[in-house]
Amino acid sequence: MFFEILSMNGYGIYVWSSFIATFVVCLYFYLKTKKTLKKLEKDFIKEAESLSKLELENLKKQKIAREILVSHSKN
Repeated sequence: MFFEILSMNGYGIYVWSSFIATFVVCLYFYLKTKKTLKKLEKDFIKEAESLSKLELENLKKQKIAREILVSHSKN
């Protein structure tokens, strides 16, 4: 019974290999994007630390910058 479900009347090799290939490609892009985002966040924090107090306060008013700075302070 289990083998019949996996074999899918002879088409299982194509279905499962396509599924695995798609999963691997999506996982690769997810990990690559996550790594790039972490790098950009670190660069942003480094740059934000070098700003003057007035520039930093103006930056904190921006929604995306505020979210990055808050998430960084939790770590």
